[in-house]
Amino acid sequence: MSAFLARRALALPLILLGVSAVTFVLMHLIPGDPVRIFLGSEGAVPPEAIERLRAQWGLDKPLYIQYFYYIANLLRGDLGYAIHTAQPVSQDLLRRLPATLELSMAGFTIALLISIPLGIISAVKKDTWIDHLSRVTSLFFLSMPNFWIGLMLIYLLYFTFKVVPAPMGRLGLTDTPPPFITGLYTIDSLLAGDLSTFVKSLKQLILPALVLSFTSIGLIVRMLRSSMLEILQMDYIRTAEAKGLSYFVINCKHALRNALIPTITILAIQLGSLMGGNVVVETVFNWPGIGLYFVTAIQWLDYAPVIGIAVMIATIFVIFNFIADVVYALIDPRIKYG
Repeated sequence: MSAFLARRALALPLILLGVSAVTFVLMHLIPGDPVRIFLGSEGAVPPEAIERLRAQWGLDKPLYIQYFYYIANLLRGDLGYAIHTAQPVSQDLLRRLPATLELSMAGFTIALLISIPLGIISAVKKDTWIDHLSRVTSLFFLSMPNFWIGLMLIYLLYFTFKVVPAPMGRLGLTDTPPPFITGLYTIDSLLAGDLSTFVKSLKQLILPALVLSFTSIGLIVRMLRSSMLEILQMDYIRTAEAKGLSYFVINCKHALRNALIPTITILAIQLGSLMGGNVVVETVFNWPGIGLYFVTAIQWLDYAPVIGIAVMIATIFVIFNFIADVVYALIDPRIKYG
């Protein structure tokens, strides 16, 4: 296990270097000039001012020199300066991370609560109406884009039936956020004893979290069902049935434990994706997280935030995949890492 940990630790800098290089080049290939976008219309600004600002931001240097300076700053923990917010990227990310964290954890929790029971029931009740309904539902969740589902639910539940609040972010425009403790409004409001703000923040959270969970539900149900069906055909399951063990013990203790091993990969990927910020859902619901920040940075051709977010997401994916590998070994002692 120690050798495995060392290999993963050595691989992380190489992965981040590759991600930063690819993102850096792609951002500079996008047509447009961040200086002109920042200053406004072309004719209203003297060319001298444009060149002076370009030199100030280092955009007048060759691309490889710009990248060298970026990596040098990154090694010191400096992610750069965001043009569109006039703030350091690290501060912007720290300010928006709690919103993304709250949304992603809520979406992931909903996905687990729905998909795991549904996947088990679908496998145990194979080829029944429950199984068919589960498979159709999971296929629907996988096929429909999140933005379309989000817009339809906003239209039905907000504009038509008025059962959810307006998609205006984490709280209404006139609501006051709770005192900062964790940055998660639902938790902070509970810790502060502010039940009114807790209810308001929970209402704002439910719909985007539900939409965010749909893709994860579809993937987890299909993977868990497939794994459960394979495990249920194993000899040790038939032996357990012959011994008279209850179906609950067989399915939830013996079958589910082994069926979760391949499913953990999907869980790690989905959680990493959600933690990295879901661009579509945050944009549709005006959720002030990393995903919305990413979209705004691209619109401004703001290189530093885009590259910083890419590096952060890559780090999150590597960490969660590492955690998945460790959980493999805990669930199945037969798995050894050399």
